[in-house]
Amino acid sequence: MLAKRIIPCLDVRDGRVVKGVNFQNLTDAGDPVENAKFYDEQGADELVFLDITASHEKRKIILDVVARTADDVFMPLTVGGGIKTLDDIRDLLNSGCDKVSINTTAVINPYFIKEAAERFGSQCIVVAVDAKRVRPDMAYEPEEPWFGDEFLKEVMLDLSPLAPCPLPLAPLNWAISTHGGRKMRLIDAVKWAKKMEELGAGEILLTSMDRDGTKDGYDIELTRTIAETVSIPVVASGGVGTLEHLREGLVEGKADAALAASIFHYREYTIKEAKEYLKTKGVPVRL
Repeated sequence: MLAKRIIPCLDVRDGRVVKGVNFQNLTDAGDPVENAKFYDEQGADELVFLDITASHEKRKIILDVVARTADDVFMPLTVGGGIKTLDDIRDLLNSGCDKVSINTTAVINPYFIKEAAERFGSQCIVVAVDAKRVRPDMAYEPEEPWFGDEFLKEVMLDLSPLAPCPLPLAPLNWAISTHGGRKMRLIDAVKWAKKMEELGAGEILLTSMDRDGTKDGYDIELTRTIAETVSIPVVASGGVGTLEHLREGLVEGKADAALAASIFHYREYTIKEAKEYLKTKGVPVRL
């Protein structure tokens, strides 16, 4: 059995690591390069670096921060935020990252994932899926112009069964969001993940917006559903508050890797403690 990966995540805004709840109320959590060096020394398997406001602010990712981070760490580095063109991917790879994470641009132009995979290889193309449980009263942003071809029928979320569903109960459907969680899209997260795999994505970075920053644990139903739908690796994200939550995401959620932020940033647990705990529970990890 392949070893499960433990991945700290650095959400970066204005050159600083930040952390919030449900993608909001962000607080400072330190310097990204120093955080990265610390996790590298701790034995993290990989590091994810997300420039969380790049797409919303319509600017490119902070390449100098990426380059300084890559210079000081030796673990694989995934970088996302504000990636719009193949040149953006090339610049990031040249800056030292190993994989790129794409969300908003994939929704605007899904075939960008196919182009990126063909140019750079599926192994370095990660599609970030920010998923939120659907409610009948949820407001959605108008879709981009590409929503008119046959692609629409394959990924659209069918809201018709939701009307009789009483709140706060929700059916097992998830929509996706873009622009750092600021815009909801009428896209089925599960169908979307499968379509991204078909277009060439090599990995899914799956974040539950409902659980993000809450420390209530991963959305296990969401994680398991997508992990069972795709054959590429799934990284579980959103909601870790205890070491047991990591185990749940990897075992019950069937994820290939567990991503966490708060518990590592604020030194509640170390990477070593996390891996030792998982090993005692029979989860294969690299120590």
